[in-house]
Amino acid sequence: MSKDLSKPAKAESGNIPEHIAIIMDGNGRWAKQRLLPRFAGHTKGVNAVNKVVEACCNRGVRYLTLFAFSSENWRRPPEEVSLLMKLFRKVLVLEINNMCQNNIRLKIIGDLSKFDTELKELIRNAEEKTAANTGLTLTICANYGGRWDIVNACNALIREGLDQDSITEEMLSSKLAMAYAPPPDMLIRTGGEARISNFLLWQMAYSEFFFTDTYWPDFDGKSLDEAIASFQKRERRFGRTSEQLLESAD
Repeated sequence: MSKDLSKPAKAESGNIPEHIAIIMDGNGRWAKQRLLPRFAGHTKGVNAVNKVVEACCNRGVRYLTLFAFSSENWRRPPEEVSLLMKLFRKVLVLEINNMCQNNIRLKIIGDLSKFDTELKELIRNAEEKTAANTGLTLTICANYGGRWDIVNACNALIREGLDQDSITEEMLSSKLAMAYAPPPDMLIRTGGEARISNFLLWQMAYSEFFFTDTYWPDFDGKSLDEAIASFQKRERRFGRTSEQLLESAD
């Protein structure tokens, strides 16, 4: 991550998404193509994160949400999971000062109860150190699942004593893990797959999807610009007609 992002460059012309969510897929396949161990792809993927965070800052994106480790990823080989946890710890230790210098707020969401005490303390410390920053909000989804998020929000409302007939969409939304952010304007998935894999299921009801064959370690600022260019060509109607949008613009 570069050292001078506190003053983002002027965003390119057109409508820049306020909130971009990314499924960072293809690390293992990137490594396999190069006859490297899978973990080499995850390590290289951290460099891609830094490039994309910098690009988002420079283009005026306000929220960037990354799917780092899903609730289903525990099914991976134990050695790979252990290495991913070590990499997560390393990033939390090494990148926090850069985030503070660049006015980036860090949020970690998901079922953190499965993480060990040391990792949970690193997460708490990282969030506290960046809490006052007012630039890009970078959210890392770790041990996260969209179904977990919705069930967790419902249980929170039940604990508050609300009965099933009084729960509204707005109430449920306020209890979701990302209640602090607007819904993603755009989802990007790298690696050639075209599914959302239990990611932000509630929040992405009206998100624009962009799927690319590029593996995550090769995704950079230019790749982000291609995704944003695709987003800018789309008409977001939210249930209305094109004619209604034109009328409201007059």
